[in-house]
Amino acid sequence: MANARVRVGIIGAGYIATWHAETIKALQGVDLVAVCDMSAGAADALAAGFDAKPFTDVDAMIAEANLDAVHILTPPDSHHDLAVKCAAAGLHCFVEKPVGVSARETAAMVEAGQSANRLMAAGHNFLGMPAYERLREAVKSGDLGRISMAEVNWCFPLPPLRSGPFGLWLLREPGNLLLELGPHLFAFATDLFGPVRVSHLALSKPITLPGGEERHQGWRILAQAGDVDITFNISLVETVDDRSVLVRGSSAQARFDYAADTVVIRRENTADLVVNPLRTQVSQGWQYFREGTVNFWRQVISLNRKSPYGLSFARAIGSFYDSVRRSVPLDPRFDMQTAEVVMQSIDDALAMMPAHKVPAFPKGKPNPTVMVIGGTGFIGRALTRELVKRGHDVRVLSRGKRGPFADIANHVETVSVSMRDTEGLTQAMQGIDTVYNLAKSMDKTWDDALINDVGVSIGVAEAVMAAGVRRLIYTGTIASYDMSEPTGTITEATRFAEDMRDRNIYARSKAECEKRLFEMHEERGLPLVIARPGIVVGHGGPLQHWGIGRWHGAGAVRIWGHGRNTLPFVLIDDVTDALIRMMDQAEIEGQGYNIVGEPMMSARDYFQAIHDQMDARLNVSTSSLYALFVADAVKHALKVSLLRRKGLSRASLKDWKSRAHFTPFDNTKPKVELGWTPETDRAKVIAAAITDANLFGF
Repeated sequence: MANARVRVGIIGAGYIATWHAETIKALQGVDLVAVCDMSAGAADALAAGFDAKPFTDVDAMIAEANLDAVHILTPPDSHHDLAVKCAAAGLHCFVEKPVGVSARETAAMVEAGQSANRLMAAGHNFLGMPAYERLREAVKSGDLGRISMAEVNWCFPLPPLRSGPFGLWLLREPGNLLLELGPHLFAFATDLFGPVRVSHLALSKPITLPGGEERHQGWRILAQAGDVDITFNISLVETVDDRSVLVRGSSAQARFDYAADTVVIRRENTADLVVNPLRTQVSQGWQYFREGTVNFWRQVISLNRKSPYGLSFARAIGSFYDSVRRSVPLDPRFDMQTAEVVMQSIDDALAMMPAHKVPAFPKGKPNPTVMVIGGTGFIGRALTRELVKRGHDVRVLSRGKRGPFADIANHVETVSVSMRDTEGLTQAMQGIDTVYNLAKSMDKTWDDALINDVGVSIGVAEAVMAAGVRRLIYTGTIASYDMSEPTGTITEATRFAEDMRDRNIYARSKAECEKRLFEMHEERGLPLVIARPGIVVGHGGPLQHWGIGRWHGAGAVRIWGHGRNTLPFVLIDDVTDALIRMMDQAEIEGQGYNIVGEPMMSARDYFQAIHDQMDARLNVSTSSLYALFVADAVKHALKVSLLRRKGLSRASLKDWKSRAHFTPFDNTKPKVELGWTPETDRAKVIAAAITDANLFGF
């Protein structure tokens, strides 16, 4: 089909699907024509952005879309059945890693492709990075000498282990962490040195998930491939980013950084004893400068469309469609037969794991009278547990049927209903007295926010009224306020701006949600109460809190502004207490409450406390909000004029200054009307927010 256009469908419209869709869009002769997801909203949203047709049923998509190929981007335990089905239907398959949950499943997919004479590709996209290809050439050509040892590292924080969401596939079973991260690492070693033989597995830094199950954040695997000794290091705590492959040879040592797409070689030289080390360091310094400069200009010229991650997809997916169009075999790096070898090594490592002990969970059927929408998030989890502690059974609305409440399953019922399904929401609210809507949608355009945030919030409110729920408690955000000036004080009487077009999408969207919900209260009697939490901290919350500054890994943060003004911190336990008081307090419908703790710490104070309590000095710097505004204005102009993006918020100095929370808050109203008493002891706040919060994972 060298001259025909290739028609492509995507199955699974989650986060990774956008990367695939953007890559497909950039390829010559390839058209994304269909998107399938069990969630109609997810399918509609992705399909609309690429002029594709949405589906919620794979069989219907296969029957109607006239496809040549599919990308399978669903959870890994569904890959096998989907790939076998699609291959049998005559479709070439590009399957995200891990292609299967075992070598056996992967082998079955390989066989299905061979039987149907269809290409079966594995999403080992990191093997397509330009710098990796240079490393590969150096190894294969003998430029590094005789290779004796290699290290493959994935040292990168995994926040869901500490702050959720805990319903993700990679957290469901202890081995899923290696199944999720291992394919990239073992694919590097297999491609460079051949099949990997695992000899030892060591686990460290255990963490207990909500519900009592344990997961390990440190993995060390010893292996061999031919004569090469290989160490695989995985560290998922808050750590400096080191995603790299280090190859040691007799003539040189090469370090490939696959987060930055750079490769630097340190080789022996023949200079005399005094000049030798200087020449070595100068050589490496020049290489780092060259690699960094090339990547910088590549990003600038492409308007950030050629990031290392984006390039990896372009090379891997581009190679797949080159084979499809020319009817030639796949590059072995991306062939599922190679993935089968990779998965066998991972199977061997998992076989060395100690037996997993599942705690004994209570049995019993909940009788919920409270519903928490967004109950698997940071605030939602804490709220659900506190409700149970105070004697309430809870129905949690979640995307999946699994949640972080196995230890209190006799008091928590988890149900899966589409947030766009008003009728389904109404049914789920039968017998419910109070609904908490803590859901939020992080959209990039205003049109998307109107659908995914505003529209969904209205749908929830309609269901509340249809089901006869006594009270709806909706969580807005203090981010919707104008906090750009240090003068004055924000109270609940402070109004949001009439025109919010100069604010970020999240702040604007939450304000619009409040406006429309208050209209429903005034015009139709919606039993509404609004909560606007401040910067929430405490156990289960992230170290890298973007309400304080812009993070660059776990060890560096740029505070919004000068960082000397007091921030509206509030402890998670105080937030849950306020929310529950909103449920119990009579005659407060139509009211809003800013849930902000006592004024206590600036951003500088907070990071100094982290240093004092945890012996961890972070690289903390201030930021010029004027410079951030100018940079934002330039990027906005480029996106609109060159990329033709629509629905973006315009650049605004007020918005950037509001992120610094310059304007102080008065929290009198919730204290008086709800009887709320946030913590006033500074030492106790620091203990709860930092010392006992497990911010670093260990």
